[in-house]
Amino acid sequence: MGQCTLAPAGSNYTFLTRLELDGQRCRVVYKPREGEAPLWDFPDGTLYRREYAAYLLSLALGWEFVPPTVIRDGAHGVGSVQLFIQPEPGSNYFSVRQTHTADVRRMAVFDFLANNADRKAGHCFLGTDGHVWGIDHGLTFHHLPKLRTVIWDFAGEPIPEPLLRDVAKLCETLARPGSDLERDLRGLLAPEEVEALAKRMEEALATPRFPVPRGYRDVPWPWV
Repeated sequence: MGQCTLAPAGSNYTFLTRLELDGQRCRVVYKPREGEAPLWDFPDGTLYRREYAAYLLSLALGWEFVPPTVIRDGAHGVGSVQLFIQPEPGSNYFSVRQTHTADVRRMAVFDFLANNADRKAGHCFLGTDGHVWGIDHGLTFHHLPKLRTVIWDFAGEPIPEPLLRDVAKLCETLARPGSDLERDLRGLLAPEEVEALAKRMEEALATPRFPVPRGYRDVPWPWV
């Protein structure tokens, strides 16, 4: 890992740096455990593990909008390391929701399953590669309802059948004791958080509609 540059904004320490392997270089976002600010509702020192768990969930669903993420030991200790995606200038949720509706719907379902408590507009954007990406998943997988997002456009609408099929497949996988996904998630999350994830998947299949806001706390601030 190369020299780390501290990102200018954010409540937690976030560094931009470079990785090199076999002559190949890439820019990455490094979020060390020691740079996480204490929160009243999330256990200390767990946000980097939730970043990785979100990537695994996206991968298992076949949706793959979370940039490749791993856990590594870096200059400031263990943390999450995620491939840096260059966004199109000015791109965020509000600029992509009309042109990439299917991607946004998929992300909305993902956020319900992952119980994302911090989907700001800037956490959803179009990359220069033409792909819609979602980032910043440290506040996820709490066992209590925490969904807080700007993506409420589809509230109450039916979830598209292709997305439900993906959720059903994943639900079967997670229900198999000893599956790779179940083992990995139990190594990253608390037991009650893995169980709550399974219940949210079952809920999505039993009542296949996008969630609706419950109150003013369901929208993050700032929005972007």
